[in-house]
Amino acid sequence: MTDLAALLEVGGPVAALGGGAAYARARHPGVYWSTVGLPVSTARLLGSYSSVMEACGLTVAPSRLRVLAVKASTRREVRPVPPRRGIIRPTTTGLRLRLRLAPGQEPADVAASAERLRHAWGVHAVYVTPVKPGVIDLRLVGFDVLRKVRMPRKLPAGLLKVPVALREDATAFVRDYRTVPHGLTLGATLSGKSMYLRHLITGLARQPVALVGIDCKRGVELAPFAARLSALATDPEQAAALLPVLIEEMEDRYDLIKARQGIAPDTPDEEITSDIWGLPEHERPVPVVLFVDEVAELFLVATKKDEQRRDEMVTQLIRLAQLGRAAGIYLEICGQRFGAELGKGATMLRAQLTGRVCHRVNDEASAKMALGDIAPEAVAAACAIAPEQPGLAVIGDASGGWSRVRTPYLSLAEAAETCSASAHLVPHLPALQPFRPAVPVRPIKSPTPVVRPQPTTG
Repeated sequence: MTDLAALLEVGGPVAALGGGAAYARARHPGVYWSTVGLPVSTARLLGSYSSVMEACGLTVAPSRLRVLAVKASTRREVRPVPPRRGIIRPTTTGLRLRLRLAPGQEPADVAASAERLRHAWGVHAVYVTPVKPGVIDLRLVGFDVLRKVRMPRKLPAGLLKVPVALREDATAFVRDYRTVPHGLTLGATLSGKSMYLRHLITGLARQPVALVGIDCKRGVELAPFAARLSALATDPEQAAALLPVLIEEMEDRYDLIKARQGIAPDTPDEEITSDIWGLPEHERPVPVVLFVDEVAELFLVATKKDEQRRDEMVTQLIRLAQLGRAAGIYLEICGQRFGAELGKGATMLRAQLTGRVCHRVNDEASAKMALGDIAPEAVAAACAIAPEQPGLAVIGDASGGWSRVRTPYLSLAEAAETCSASAHLVPHLPALQPFRPAVPVRPIKSPTPVVRPQPTTG
């Protein structure tokens, strides 16, 4: 009985510690990783690095000089040589280490064994990033960082750069309009597409950029950001009047580039290879980002007159996508579907949109519209997004690379407040002034008067 009582006394704290670790792993994976997962995975990596690399086929035969040196100094067996490992650098989400590949190896060899390395070292995922020829960066992620998104503390900053989401390898996904000028964002209802759009607008609202919106859902998506918008169209008729103004603004900027660089006035715009970033800063026009929400509303027609207006707007959007980058005009097209069934010009416009973001969609065809022509293997990943994970998306670009990302939660009130606080940054563009949205004045709540009881007499 005495031994049993002693065992219970010892087992109580151990059980409580194990229960606390299990709770932390389920509810607070970051805390669990820093206290338990990090030291355990580091010990596994240090203790089994050579054997794991050999089991994964990532070793090479030693050189003759190495064989002679080992035989001359010791009697132990000469083993195959794994990639040379650098210093292990712990992070809040995992581990990082740099590997120098052995002769004859390439980064794809290590990437093909990422799943084996993940299981061998007890981490959530392993990602391989080439640094330079013969050197790779191995990033080990300790837990699912997309389950509860927390953006990194240090984020890239710069003009037209917006850290908008978190990648599955715990790095920030930055929407860089100067690198990827035009983008297409697809997603079904409640997929997180609007959240992605909020982050883009609030990130650009703090920068000296003109924001223009086309929201044919009567402005319900973009109207809360009216204080920061230079122009807003809330129906197809207004959009048909706004797009020619943007085309004229683009042509005026081309004329400015021609005059500055001595190009003949009759030179076609398509033959001008320079852009506004080559102009002096005091002469450089302000960049313009055009957001089109629910682009299908611009393509749908009911009458012959609407069809003519649709064709004109599609042609103008295609011209902006083809020529707008050099003039500092960038497009962000959003919708639920975007394919040839929308009408003439839809496929041509989609081909000009380099950046692709696909949230949860209702069918495989929609995922193929977004990613099928640039990263076919990403279509299956987009179709696997569950409805219980709003904000999760698959991103890709013309290089063929793709990854999963998730945007953190941002309330509409916070986004609107950011735009209101940045209203003084709205640039002066006379051509867009007629389309400037009216910002409603918030009523000032007067304090409730205090009613004091009257003294009674008698």
